[in-house]
Amino acid sequence: MAIRRRNLLVASAALGITAPGILRAQAPAQATQKVNVSHGFAMHGMPKYGANPGPPDYFNPNAPKGGAVRLGARGTFDSLHPFIIKSVPAAGIAAIWDTLCWSSRDEASTAYGLIAETIEWPEDRSWVAFTLRPQARFHDGTPITVEDVIWTFDTLKAKGLPNYAFYYGDVLKAEKVGERKVLFTFRDSTNKELPLIVGQLPVLPSKWWAGRDFEKVSLEIPLGSSAYKVDAFDVGRSIAYRRVPDWWAKDLWMNRGRQNFDVMRYEYYRDVTVQFEAFKAGEIDIRQENVARNWATGYDVPPVRDGRIIKAEISHELPTGMQCFAFNTRRDMFRDRRVREAIAGMFDFAWSNKNLFYGLYKRNISFFGNSELASSRLPTPAELKYLEPLRGKIPDEVFTKEFTLPETDGTGNVRDLARRALALLKEAGWEVKDGKMTETKTGKKLAFEMLLQDASFERVVLPYKQNLERIGVDMSVRTIDTAQFKRRNDEFDFDMMVESFGQSLSPGNEQRDFWGSKAAATPGSRNTIGIRDEAIDRLIETLIAAPDRESLINVTRALDRVLLWSHFVVPNWHNPKAFVAYWNRFDRPAKSAKYAPVAFDTWWIDEAKEKALQRGDKK
Repeated sequence: MAIRRRNLLVASAALGITAPGILRAQAPAQATQKVNVSHGFAMHGMPKYGANPGPPDYFNPNAPKGGAVRLGARGTFDSLHPFIIKSVPAAGIAAIWDTLCWSSRDEASTAYGLIAETIEWPEDRSWVAFTLRPQARFHDGTPITVEDVIWTFDTLKAKGLPNYAFYYGDVLKAEKVGERKVLFTFRDSTNKELPLIVGQLPVLPSKWWAGRDFEKVSLEIPLGSSAYKVDAFDVGRSIAYRRVPDWWAKDLWMNRGRQNFDVMRYEYYRDVTVQFEAFKAGEIDIRQENVARNWATGYDVPPVRDGRIIKAEISHELPTGMQCFAFNTRRDMFRDRRVREAIAGMFDFAWSNKNLFYGLYKRNISFFGNSELASSRLPTPAELKYLEPLRGKIPDEVFTKEFTLPETDGTGNVRDLARRALALLKEAGWEVKDGKMTETKTGKKLAFEMLLQDASFERVVLPYKQNLERIGVDMSVRTIDTAQFKRRNDEFDFDMMVESFGQSLSPGNEQRDFWGSKAAATPGSRNTIGIRDEAIDRLIETLIAAPDRESLINVTRALDRVLLWSHFVVPNWHNPKAFVAYWNRFDRPAKSAKYAPVAFDTWWIDEAKEKALQRGDKK
């Protein structure tokens, strides 16, 4: 459901910092249709919370305000404008604008009005209207208006990041239908998720942007509307945000107990190793750990042993998505599925998990893992309803075999993997000549580059490189900085790279950006793999139009099977828990949200712990 940018190993994303009246004559709905008017909208069923309930039980409404926190970011930034492809935006900058709605963290796909006071929609969901709260304000005190909403929607769709055009592709227009009411009209009534999608719209100040070039990288501090605003920054090195004490939305039920720190400051580090050392030295307050070796061995330091640093493992029910080594199928050598399967089959996960990950990870075997959306075993009759019309256009194995990944005993013996890979490559027209995998017809060698932006991945891919060398495949490894990686990623200038496709419990329009044919030709899209497949396009559109939860589950499983059997990626691994370490100056709600295990915006500084830490007290 959510618009997702590449967030692998990005600290702000990992910590979860972020981010009246019934229409009748004006709306393009039949007169006989019931029009719903509500404070919230659920994709399926009813919202859990009423119009003005107490805060959710994973908040502490009495959490004290105050204090400053130090966060870590990696690489650099050159912009305070996060909505265009040209920029490398500062960490946390997108969170300074409020959105039309707020998404609940203990419901699968439910949104409640934030800037919007009420949400209206007909039974067929062919449009949605939002009535804005009269108290909604930007930081300069000017009201958030319908004109701001319309300008933001039109501008993001026309000039923003490519994913906005895909995400809002079925929204025909936004128009003013009342002093505080904006109406979004949809292409048709098939895309049931669109009210949720439109509700995620960040609202920008149209008057502030007048006379400014939206498509230009900018370091001008923008006018926001949320709980925080930019306080100070040093380009590429640090940025600080200060809490807005008179934030217009601070007393709304979904905000009582959130956004508790007075100042949040991001310090930039050139690589993850330096960033980790900075955390242990007390220069960063909290760290979500993504490297199993660090979690297993790197925290054996005095502050952890004496209790000044807390290590926590927090269970969650988030879909794991797909972290992977992604093929760029625009490259001739990767267009044959058998070649991709052979190369993928040489990754020895069991050895890596045993020797590098301390047994902490599980292999990814689905693009929608850790959820009811993941495919397993053979297709059910309900899934075959969507797969049978595509027979002959999708891999035959989808119908006849359970998808599995090659397994080893973890000893490093990959002879069986090599035997299988060589057979697949021979079938695809390749053979080993003079120790190199060579295409029989052209004499070209099978060689490619693995592109990394994180040096910690080198210890994972170098053993993989050695395994590929055993079958004559040459994989070079290159690690570059964040800015270069983003540019090459946006331009699809790579052979293979580490990718991460995050998923929600309600997949929808973002699947076009991930796997759709149109996105494959759009620089900056999430279809980095370059998938152009009519069958996958059809499944995506069927998924978007799913009329109920059961249908959505079954078509998602069908899509999952086709993606898996197409061997577009080398599946990596996931962690069933969130590993987070923090200096013992914080407190947090007793209960964690099912779909936001860390939710740092609900934490607060405990005064007694803060004083004890300053004194150097130890357990």
